[in-house]
Amino acid sequence: MAGEGEQGCRLYLITPPAIDLKRFPSLMAEALDAGDVGAVQLRLKDLEDDALKRAIDALRPVVQSRGVAFLMNDRPDLAVKHGCDGAHVGQQDTPATTARKILGPDLTLGVTCHDSRDLAMTAGDETADYVAFGAFFPTTTKDAKFRATPDILEWWSEMMEIPCVAIGGITAENCPPLVQAGADFLAVVGAVWNHPQGPGAGVRAMNQAIQAASLA
Repeated sequence: MAGEGEQGCRLYLITPPAIDLKRFPSLMAEALDAGDVGAVQLRLKDLEDDALKRAIDALRPVVQSRGVAFLMNDRPDLAVKHGCDGAHVGQQDTPATTARKILGPDLTLGVTCHDSRDLAMTAGDETADYVAFGAFFPTTTKDAKFRATPDILEWWSEMMEIPCVAIGGITAENCPPLVQAGADFLAVVGAVWNHPQGPGAGVRAMNQAIQAASLA
């Protein structure tokens, strides 16, 4: 995952809460072929391991064949077992230190840090490859108990080399302050997968907004 220093702020796609494996691989291909995406996170809660394996097997080749990092939510063990590029863990999931031991030194580790500078500093000390802050806006994807503001992105990007990801209700319309505050990645779900013209149009709209905000 290349950060802002190399390519500016980039898009980070998270899968919808539920997917149809017959249709979704083609939608993923449409999204990735529409413009720059830095990473894809497979986030499917409360599924059995066999179902998660089927989802990984269906989507990982689509993502990795396009040179995009494919990350597993919650489960660093499955990430290693099934050829993913890394894992993302929350504060209630596998501890970052444990996840790093499972992933080894080369796979990507991302850590949710909500709106907390202390959690972010701890994640950096625990060898996270990126930290994620949010939610920045209301979101229907998950029950967001924390609300972050752009100043935490500005603080982090000025002080740390580790990339930061902004997440939570982000759209093409509301993302400019996050880009300008120093977010290396914008994590989105609905802005792409629920776009009325399809996921390809969603990716194009997000990338156009990121570029415009970067030049402002």
